[in-house]
Parts: sequence; C-alpha cells; structure tokens
Amino acid sequence: MTHPPGSAAALRAQHGERYRWLLLLAVMVGTMASIMSSTIVNVAIPDMSHHFTLGQERAQWVTSGFMVATTVAMLTTPWLLSRFGYRRTYTGAMLALLAGGIGGGLADSFAGVLLARVVEGLAAGVVQPIPAIIILYAFQPHEQGRASGIFGMGAVLAPALGPSIGGLLVDWFGWRSIFFMVVPFCLASLWLARRYVPVTAPGGAAAGSEGAALDWRGLALGTAGTLCLLNGLVALHAGPVAGGAGLLGAALLCGMAFVAWQRHRQRTGRTPLMDLRLFKVRAFAMGSVVAFIYGTALFGSTYLVPVFLQMGLQLSASHVGTIMLPAGIVLAATIPVAGRLADRQPTHRLVMTGLALLALSFGLMLTLRPSSPLLWLVLFTIIGRIGLGFILPSLNLGAMRPLDRSLVSQGSSAISFIRMLGGAAGVSLCGVVLEWRLSAHGAALAAATGHNDTARLAAFGETFAMLTALCLLALLAARQLRPTLPSGNQAA
Repeated sequence: MTHPPGSAAALRAQHGERYRWLLLLAVMVGTMASIMSSTIVNVAIPDMSHHFTLGQERAQWVTSGFMVATTVAMLTTPWLLSRFGYRRTYTGAMLALLAGGIGGGLADSFAGVLLARVVEGLAAGVVQPIPAIIILYAFQPHEQGRASGIFGMGAVLAPALGPSIGGLLVDWFGWRSIFFMVVPFCLASLWLARRYVPVTAPGGAAAGSEGAALDWRGLALGTAGTLCLLNGLVALHAGPVAGGAGLLGAALLCGMAFVAWQRHRQRTGRTPLMDLRLFKVRAFAMGSVVAFIYGTALFGSTYLVPVFLQMGLQLSASHVGTIMLPAGIVLAATIPVAGRLADRQPTHRLVMTGLALLALSFGLMLTLRPSSPLLWLVLFTIIGRIGLGFILPSLNLGAMRPLDRSLVSQGSSAISFIRMLGGAAGVSLCGVVLEWRLSAHGAALAAATGHNDTARLAAFGETFAMLTALCLLALLAARQLRPTLPSGNQAA
C-alpha cells in the first residue's frame, strides 16, 4: 500500500519501529528550547534594566509578557494542527521562536525586546501541548509512561540548566547573548522536523481537511480574561486593593462569557476554541483541577522557596544554589523512573503519591529556623522534587487516556492552558499571601533582627501552609483519575 509522502504512515514505513522515538526526539528538542526561553531571560533582567534604564516593574514585563502569550497561544494548538498539520505548525512555531531569539538579541529598544519576548511566548504556547498529543497517538499504551518520562526528563533539564548557563553567558558576553541561546536548538529542531515530523494532522487525517475558521472571539475573550486575572493578582500585590478586585471581577466576567460563547459555537455546529465536552469526562475534569493547583504550587514555590531561604533564613545566594542543585538532579532522575511506573501502575496512585510528597515538603518547611542544618533544607527540597517527578509523567496520561481520539488534541491544549494559567497565578498568589501575612505580623522582607525575624518566619510558614492545603485539595481531585484501558496503537 502506498502512503502519501510525509504522512505518519509513510515515515513509519521508512524508519521502522524506531520512528516513534525519533518523532518524540524531534519535538522534544523544540519544546526544550521553548521551555528554556521561558526561564533563562530572568538572569538577564538586572543587566537589561540597567541598559535600558528601567524600573523593576517595567523590566518584569519581559517575563509576564512571555507568560501571558504562552498561556493564550496554547488554546490555538488544536486548530493549527488540524488546519496545517504537525510539520507546518511545529516548523512555524520554531521559526517564530528563532526570530524572537535573534530579534531580542539585536533589539536596540526595550519595546523591541518586549515584542521579541511576546513572539517567543506565542511560539512556546503552540509547541508545548504537541508532545503529549504525539505520545498518546504514536505510542502503545504500555509505552506511554516511558515516553512521558523520557520527555519529562528533557523538559525539566532545560529550565534547570538554562539559568546556570545563562548566568555565565551574561557575565562573559552580556545580556544579549541570552536570547541567542535558543538559536542552535531551533536550528536542530527544524532539521529534525523536516525528517521525522509528519505533514498530517492528529490521527493521520490530511491537514486542512476540516477547514474551520479560528474562533477569534473566543481567543479575544480568553486573552482578556487571562490578562485581567494576572494583572488583578499583581494589583492586589502592589495595590490598590479596589483596582485589583475590579480586574479580578472583569476576569470572572470574561471567563463566563468565554464558556457561554464556546457552548454557542458547539450548538451551532462550529468548532470551538476549547471543546467543553472534555469536562464531561470525569477523569479529565478532575485532572484539570489537579493541573491548575499543581501549576499554582509549582510556580508559586519556585518563587517562594528561594525568597524564603534568603530573606527568611538569611542564607546567601550561593547557599541557595547549593541547596537547589541536588533537588534538580533528583527530579531529573525521578521522572523516567516514574514514567516506567506509569506503564504498570494506575496513574492516579502516582499522582496522589506525588501530591502527598509535595504537601509534605511544604509542611516540613514550617519547621525550619535559621539555626537548622543545611542538610535538612536539602532533604526537604528533595522530597518535594521527588513528588514533582511522580506527578509530571502521570498527570497528562491519567487525564487524557479516557478521552475519545477526536478530543486528544483539544485535551492536551486545554490541560496545558489550565496548568500554565495556574502557574502564572501561583507566583502572584504567593506574593499576595506573603505580603498579607507579613503585614499582619508587622514585619517586612527587609533584613531585620529580633521580633521581625520571628514575624517573617511566621509569615513564610503561613504561606507554605497555604501551598500545603492546595496540594491536599488536589489530592481529593486526583482520586478521580481512575485507570482506564486506552485503545491500541494509533496513527500520529
């Protein structure tokens, strides 16, 4: 039988049994580049601020602009894959990421840098849901956990190593070199995409066969809601409270309007931006709850733990780096092990184990004092990272395996969007709660002695208690991620 050139079936016939792993490698390289671009620029913000004479608030736009663009762009991935197929969508995103990296490195104004970051964010948002779609379509059920673990290890190493390498580049070559770091990854991913990524849409359908128009009104409502939510949380952090509350109210209205519009499009036979039938599947609905809380806890703790170690326990930056490094190594080692377990154990048990360990890690942080041995800090941090390692490969599989094949692409996009939205909100939420509890205890983050030391520790402890409670709440939802038997091997 002759298969269309460039189709998944033709590439599988050409490369044999190893093809699915080559395909995973191809999209993994580009996804690593997109994830690295999200964190590596942070180390260049001080030098960039000095170069463009910016205040801290304006300088942070390079991070928040990227995050908003990434979150919103994830909603467009199913439409792009259906309309243009894997290869053109993936290649277009990689070209955009490449252009953003080069443009940011050459920009002679802050507006140019910000535009480059938004372009990079849009590319990252389109790319990041794709690997989960490929894993569910191209791999046998008994291989999906292993594939998720291998991919997850690469996805974790990118942000773990990126800032360290980025710090050296800033010291040696200046802040512009940070943007150019994605260039070799983008070029490698383009070469791999040309060889291994199929031209077809998910499920092996011909790209463009549906021909549905993009839901621009839904995209506008989703963008407005996301901007209002994130800016509202920032406003609560920086004040005034009334302005923040107004923005959060507007976010709620945009969210309600988005849901109503998606239902209207489905009733009238048009393709929605987010297929709400996903949430009628109990495992996916509960997985989405877990994903949002997981994103909140993960990104929130990424902000909170270093601040706690430096401002709460009065440790130096070098000590913080020493404490976090072993945890990162343990996380990278845990993910492939957890991935293999996901092929043999019910995914809801692995997710619940991970959430329990993450909650334990946050809870143990409440016991720390400036006199605590560094070994305890390392151990408590490692416990949390082991928990993350159990969650990462299992959550998507547990939430998406029960979905009908026609909803897999939508499911990956939706759960990625929800996780990223939770992550974006988590940083601001931890900042808001910490400032609130500091104010309640009459303390500040500035270095102090005596009573304020105890007050600051109490405020940090209460913020960690909030994260612990969120993880325990997610445990209740994770119980609904019941094991299911997916259908057999499917075309990518």
